[in-house]
Amino acid sequence: MATAIFFASSTGNSEEIASKISSKLDGIEVFDLAGTKIEKINNYDKIILGGSTWGDGELNDDWEDAWADFCKLDLSSKTIALFGLGDQESYSDEFCSALGIIYEQVNLSGAEIVGFTSTQGYYHDASKAQLEDKFVGLILDEDNQSDLTDERIENWVNEIKENIL
Repeated sequence: MATAIFFASSTGNSEEIASKISSKLDGIEVFDLAGTKIEKINNYDKIILGGSTWGDGELNDDWEDAWADFCKLDLSSKTIALFGLGDQESYSDEFCSALGIIYEQVNLSGAEIVGFTSTQGYYHDASKAQLEDKFVGLILDEDNQSDLTDERIENWVNEIKENIL
C-alpha cells in the first residue's frame, strides 16, 4: 500500500505544510479531513497526520469532528509520522498540544511512530507534544518562526523518508 497525508486546516497553514511535505515525497496522496472520511486511513500502511492547535491546547474543528471515528481505527500495523503547528509566544503553555493528543491516540493504538524532533530552537513553557527533549513529530510555528519552516521540513522529511515511503 501507499503513503498518504491526512491533515486538518482551519486557516490554511496546515494545508500549505501538507503540500510542502508531499512535494518532497513523490507519489503520496494528500487528504483534507474537512472533506474526507477518517476511515480512508485504512487504505494506507504509511501515514502522515497533521494539524494545528487551537484555544487551550485543543484539536481544531475538523479533527474534533473526526475524533470519535479516529479513535476506533486499528492503527497497529501502520507506520505514522506527525506534524503540528502552533504559536509558541501567544500559547507558550500549550504549544502544539493538539499534536500530543493525536500522538497519544496513535501510540495507544499500537502504530509505529517515526519522526520525533528536537526541542532545541523552540521557546515555550509546556506542550503535550513533548516527551523529555523531543517533540512527537515535526513542530512548526508559522507565526513566529516561519523563516525556519522550509529547513525544518527538509530535515524532517529526510529523516522519515526511509520509514514512510
